[in-house]
Amino acid sequence: MRFTSEQRLADGVRERTFTLGEIPGLLWTPASASEPAPLILLGHPGGLRRMYPRLLARAEGCVAQGFAAATIELPGSGDRPASAAAAEQARADLHRALAAGEPVADEIVDRLVLPLVEKAVPECRAALDALLALPEVGGPVGYAGGVISIGVRLALVEPRIVAALLFAGSFVPRAIIEEARRVTIPLHVLLQWDDEGNDRQMALDLFDAFGSAEKTLHANMGGHTGVPQFEGEPANRFFARHLVRRRPSA
Repeated sequence: MRFTSEQRLADGVRERTFTLGEIPGLLWTPASASEPAPLILLGHPGGLRRMYPRLLARAEGCVAQGFAAATIELPGSGDRPASAAAAEQARADLHRALAAGEPVADEIVDRLVLPLVEKAVPECRAALDALLALPEVGGPVGYAGGVISIGVRLALVEPRIVAALLFAGSFVPRAIIEEARRVTIPLHVLLQWDDEGNDRQMALDLFDAFGSAEKTLHANMGGHTGVPQFEGEPANRFFARHLVRRRPSA
């Protein structure tokens, strides 16, 4: 990991850009802290520059709760090399089916999502290796955001992630729904009921499949980007329950 820039933002937030090999990333930490901060890895649909305002707002909320927050660029997005031709063809097939009002075939979803999961999850785990080696960052780790299939795979294979907040707003391969049955960490899932271009029933099927003893679904009216601001409070409480180390009683 190599840090490339640093700035101090309002409300005691320290923001640093970094590269992990050729992968760009962002790290936000409390400007002053007496001990390492638990980490929340922020997921997003790609394009750090495009997503920066939304990522910053989420990160500032994390830091206000005493957490560190970090994110990395997804394969094939932002300044990284473009996706393979097969992925671009799958994306075109998806848009064509949606525009025609046709059901989206499982094979289109598989071609679009599964290669991304296979590339992104190892990169996220490598980022955790580097981030948790920093003196100001410590476990436990939470995951927050989407693409939800990446979050499901991480929740299954990465033992350092102890809780996840997932945004149900993308198509999910059937293989990922089967993996969800083996996910057992606490989950907090957000669903926009009128999310344009996504399959509500698939999101409900995925939530039903999760094997977690603690799983909560918050569904709100509105489109993809219309998650109400008040959903930040229950999300903060969720991570406070699972990421804050409890000091033993005197």
